[in-house]
Amino acid sequence: MTTFRTTLLFTLAMATGVAAHPACADDAAAQAKPQTMTREQVTRILDSNRQIVTTQGIDEKVKLHINGIDQWISVRGKDRRNPILLFLHGGPASPALPEAYTFQTAWEDYFTVVQWDQRGAGKTYGANSEEAMAPGMSVDGMTDDAAKLVQYLCEHYGKQKIFLLGHSWGSILGVELAQRHPDWFYAYISTGQVVNGRHNEEAGYNFALRRAREEGNQTAIRELEAIAPYPGNQLTIDHVGVRSKWEMYYGGLAWGRKDYQFEDDAESLSPDYTHEDRVAMGKGSLFSLNHLLPALLATDFDHVTNFGCPVIVFVGAHDYTTPHELTEEWYSHIHAPSKKLVSFADSAHMMMQEQPGRFLVHLVTDALPLAQQVGDAAPAEIVR
Repeated sequence: MTTFRTTLLFTLAMATGVAAHPACADDAAAQAKPQTMTREQVTRILDSNRQIVTTQGIDEKVKLHINGIDQWISVRGKDRRNPILLFLHGGPASPALPEAYTFQTAWEDYFTVVQWDQRGAGKTYGANSEEAMAPGMSVDGMTDDAAKLVQYLCEHYGKQKIFLLGHSWGSILGVELAQRHPDWFYAYISTGQVVNGRHNEEAGYNFALRRAREEGNQTAIRELEAIAPYPGNQLTIDHVGVRSKWEMYYGGLAWGRKDYQFEDDAESLSPDYTHEDRVAMGKGSLFSLNHLLPALLATDFDHVTNFGCPVIVFVGAHDYTTPHELTEEWYSHIHAPSKKLVSFADSAHMMMQEQPGRFLVHLVTDALPLAQQVGDAAPAEIVR
């Protein structure tokens, strides 16, 4: 069982006169001894801190039967009169739910946020057999899963349209869904967009190799050159792992960080995920990659640039997991009722966690008005 250790250090001399009263100093020292908290205690505190208590609020975890399997969603918001924002997570099979508590709580003032563990991912993986999930493990199958989910959300919560946010792998499903049903969405919010799978992998690899050579990192150079030419004709999970390892090391996933430990640590304390859910997430990742890696590599949206709904594109200026240059070039060719590109200067691929305040500002200023103008939003604050 994971434990969380925290040391409480008190500097009370000036405030309480400890220096003048040695007995008080002894009491304070006793209180300041390190305390050990169980994971359950920590998650209870985190869950209490983000508890939704408003009369119009909503906090539900729902198991839906979609296309032959059980699929889990989380629905959270301070006011159900606000528009729904459906988050399509990345990966494949990297659900955002276990770390959503680190960035999503403030979103819930303005949106009813839906996190969905996709087919093969997290809680949904744990709720089904691999044999039951396998037939729908394709871009078409998972896009249809998402379409069924959107229909449920609109019918169950009384909405005409919702916001669709696709991150990384989820941006593939997002583009497909926005192309098929543009009238369902106030906007498609592209985040860490996969534009062209092969070009994506090639650019991330070249970035990592270039940085390794500039730094003289012989270990990185040797490992990267060993998988050349990359991505090649038969991309393997092991080769993706090498590219990802060194692209991450040079900040292409999270700017200024060499690894993903911050994310793993957050997931380990998730108030939304049990230990069993995390085990299922790991198994689901391998299962999903085996099914979906060819589809990821085959993705080509270079000429998919006509949209029937508004498009908002978020890019991290240092993103080489889904290289920002490819997304910016793609954006320049987009035709839509309206479009906007936002580049986050101090982010790579994980913008919502790297610059959460600025990410929220752009959700509220660039997306939310599209729902407000048709009355799909809770009343704003009174300002005098």
